[in-house]
Amino acid sequence: MNAAPYVVLDTDAASHAQRRTLSPDLQTALVGKTPCITFVSVGEFYKGAYKAGWGPERLARLEEWMRNVVVLPYDAGVARTWGHVAAQLEKQGQPISENDVWIAACCIRHGLPLITLNRAHFERIPELQILP
Repeated sequence: MNAAPYVVLDTDAASHAQRRTLSPDLQTALVGKTPCITFVSVGEFYKGAYKAGWGPERLARLEEWMRNVVVLPYDAGVARTWGHVAAQLEKQGQPISENDVWIAACCIRHGLPLITLNRAHFERIPELQILP
């Protein structure tokens, strides 16, 4: 995957993008780029939808949106990166949620920057490039 045109959105940023409520600075960061989400965000979207009791029409709109973004999958390299990052954060006494580590691992593995609404957690990972 050529890193230049792609950018990963964490689940919160992707949720705002899906609803078209991203802040102007994050919208600017997406100009000329292809948005990606991770397999983790797909699961988090489904969890949120089922928990909120979404009906079939709203769920279908979400699925249509997800079909139009690149979804980064799990692979052994992502798992290895996850293990390294999670261990590093725990050793430093600064763990973050496992799902956020998976998202970061996908970004690092594929050499892609991240757009997030939760910079404070992700900034603990020096290998991760965060936009803007």
